[in-house]
Amino acid sequence: MSTSSARIVCDQLTALADAADALHLQRYFKTGPGEYGEGDVFIGVRVPKIRAVIKQHPDLALDEIRVLLESEVHEHRAAGLLVLVAQFDGVSRARCFDQGRRQEIADFYHRCVTDGRVNNWDLVDCSAGRIPGGWYFDRERTPVFDLCDSGDLWCRRVALPTTYGFIIRGDASTTLELAASVLDDRRDLTQKATGWMLREVGRRVDRGLLTGFLTSNAARMGRTALSYACEHLTPEERARFRAAGSVPPSQNSILR
Repeated sequence: MSTSSARIVCDQLTALADAADALHLQRYFKTGPGEYGEGDVFIGVRVPKIRAVIKQHPDLALDEIRVLLESEVHEHRAAGLLVLVAQFDGVSRARCFDQGRRQEIADFYHRCVTDGRVNNWDLVDCSAGRIPGGWYFDRERTPVFDLCDSGDLWCRRVALPTTYGFIIRGDASTTLELAASVLDDRRDLTQKATGWMLREVGRRVDRGLLTGFLTSNAARMGRTALSYACEHLTPEERARFRAAGSVPPSQNSILR
């Protein structure tokens, strides 16, 4: 039986805390009033040190991971998610992987998302493509659409990068559906996630799918999403799509 506990993980992270880093991280992750990370608390432990700690606790029980994820301290939640990702990946790579265990982890992660515990962009980006992106690839994807449709910033931020797990397996369909559904969401984190996933569709699945999406939708896209999506296109294509994005939709037909 594992002797690891959330309390031990927290104590080890506290021992590595740095006050100067905490101040920097609180600014970087926008924790001020009215900002997306308002109220998030940092103790000042960088990701490489968090990873070094969690390597000592590979078998941390889900109940203990839940304690970490319920903490107000960002680094505690990050540690819990990194353990969970490592456990899911480990089960998935096993020669005879346990589907029941994979589902248990995926369901646990989904509950944590809907409970608001995966609530900053780095927490999302280190976990969404790996856990739900791995689990839902060959399953019914309604839970992913439901997260996006909820309109909640963090649920939507999870839904979009979840599709990275599909993209790397050659399937862009859900990415394109979700991207089309959030075109009018001008929140910065939604914009960045949308553009990022569209860019990856072009890089990893089919460039034509990306340019086709942009041809149909550039006029409605926010500048940030459009800029991210176009990053790996030719200069001429970038200029064309960005010009389309700067013209009101009613006038955009002349550019097609």
